[in-house]
Amino acid sequence: MRKVWLVIATFFGSGLSPLAPGTCGSLATILLVYFIKPYWQAPLYIQLVAIAVVFIVGIPAGSAAEKHFNKKDPGACVIDEVAGQMISLLLVPHKISFYIAGFFLFRFFDIVKPFPVGKLEKIPGGLGIMLDDIMAALYALALMQLYIYFFINH
Repeated sequence: MRKVWLVIATFFGSGLSPLAPGTCGSLATILLVYFIKPYWQAPLYIQLVAIAVVFIVGIPAGSAAEKHFNKKDPGACVIDEVAGQMISLLLVPHKISFYIAGFFLFRFFDIVKPFPVGKLEKIPGGLGIMLDDIMAALYALALMQLYIYFFINH
């Protein structure tokens, strides 16, 4: 079962990249969502359920990754980036420009860690691993939706 948690935590190995594993996890998520979305036009509540499942599964996977790598929030654990990147892409038009913007905004907030992202990161175990990226994603989502509201819909 430990191997299953590690596969989930590293998002099928995308987090094992020696360079910028979090960015690789985010890119893998962007590609997956971009190419699946045209074939799976899920209502918002289904997308939210999918994010909730990734979040809930990410907690024990993140804890298992910490034990395996013997490190708090190891870089190889990117399931938090998966959940965060999924959130940043909610309700955006299916255009590559929006996916790129969502990617950069999420990575920015995940790296800079504005309040309370940095505080959430200090929560121990898998919950802390997941929560800081969820908060960073909510910042990215808010900016994306404000841009869409003011510059696309008006």
